[in-house]
Amino acid sequence: MDELLLHNKKFKLYKDYNLIENEVNKMSKAITNDLSGKSPVFICLLTGAFMFASDLIKNIDFDCNIAFVKLSSYKGTQSKGKVTKILGLDTVIENRHVVLVEDIVDSGTTLNFFLNALKERKPASIRIAAMFHKPEASLHSIHIDYLGMNIENKFVVGYGLDFDGLGRNYKDLYIEI
Repeated sequence: MDELLLHNKKFKLYKDYNLIENEVNKMSKAITNDLSGKSPVFICLLTGAFMFASDLIKNIDFDCNIAFVKLSSYKGTQSKGKVTKILGLDTVIENRHVVLVEDIVDSGTTLNFFLNALKERKPASIRIAAMFHKPEASLHSIHIDYLGMNIENKFVVGYGLDFDGLGRNYKDLYIEI
């Protein structure tokens, strides 16, 4: 599908799944090289990162734990600038290696908020795996250890990302036109 219409907004194909899948495989290999034998905890930031987390973790070939946290800073196509915790972390991470799995880093507000909360739980290390990054939108300096790709500072949907609930199910990434 080359174009989508979601809530009267048009989107065109931006990054196809073959490209996304290739980048996910590279990240999985890098994580395997870095953390094999360390039994890390992967923390998937819901809801947008569910598809990326599934693809990423299916390619990890060592023991690990998977946890889920739901945070939100978006309403429609704009960040609200305030992070809301909807579902908290219920896994012990003290002295454990943690990999935060995030769909997209744009302003960095959500990750900045969550990183500070995680550090209080005294993990052995925290690494970030993000599928997409909008460098032009960054408001916080956040180091991404495993990055799929940088993208334009425009609104995107697909591959787990939505526009007011629609569009998450598409395997490709679409950009607003």
